[in-house]
Amino acid sequence: MEQLSQIIEKLKINILSIEDVPNSFSSTVYRVEQINKEIVYLKIPYSKLKLIREYEAIEILSEALPVPRLLEYWEGDDNIPGAMLLSEMKGQPITGNVSEVLAYDIGVHHAKMHNVTPQEGNSFKGISNVYEQWSTFMKSHFYGFAEDVKEVIPVDLLKKSIELFEEQRKCLPHSDGPSFIHMDFRPANIIIQDNQVSGIIDFESARFGSTEMDFTKINRDIFTKNSGTLEAYKKGYQSIRPLIDLDVILPFYRFTDAFNSLGWCKRRGIEKHQQFFDENFVILKSILQSER
Repeated sequence: MEQLSQIIEKLKINILSIEDVPNSFSSTVYRVEQINKEIVYLKIPYSKLKLIREYEAIEILSEALPVPRLLEYWEGDDNIPGAMLLSEMKGQPITGNVSEVLAYDIGVHHAKMHNVTPQEGNSFKGISNVYEQWSTFMKSHFYGFAEDVKEVIPVDLLKKSIELFEEQRKCLPHSDGPSFIHMDFRPANIIIQDNQVSGIIDFESARFGSTEMDFTKINRDIFTKNSGTLEAYKKGYQSIRPLIDLDVILPFYRFTDAFNSLGWCKRRGIEKHQQFFDENFVILKSILQSER
């Protein structure tokens, strides 16, 4: 609470009420009603790098997509990574079933994001461009999490996972980019109003790279749970830009997402994220069993 009080003072927030925002797994986010009745969001990222990424992403995307406005910013100190005050996006995050109409609009907005490319002469401290080293980035991403995963799953499952990764990555299509990729594009980060997308939030993992990794979580949370949404999404996306072959890449990234998620849980504390760990462990085991 002492840190929160310090941040509130630094950002000069006039608070009437404040409450936690659920489903924010990395950063700490608060919904704040100010004395003037304006609703704003206070975001305290997990690290200084994530703070800088969020700041730069909002700047990069502000003309292409509905994203929050940056109202106040504090770069932090030796004890606190920093914080930012963001405007409210009208609507609510996706929490229930997704219709084909909404899936189409998600596809449109996702394609608009992927149409944002690195501009020559612009350099960023937080948003890196990993497109030219995509294969290396993808491998280091997987094997970095493998160091954590090996401590929490049986040895035979780890061995099978590594073998499957090496086998399937050779069959992936050519990279698609360089594009701005969200890296955590999931329902909780898609704001909707009247069954249309009204905002995209949470860019602390973003970078420029290949689009292929960016379909993983909407496949897990939307396409596999709502019939007809994959085809509707494809139509929306393709109305803006060409789409990489999802039939080829989605099985691979469903597998790596489950695997990497176990590593993420290990890093952040399995007890705190037990349900998420269990869900992904079930997914990983079912994928490995189907590959026999």
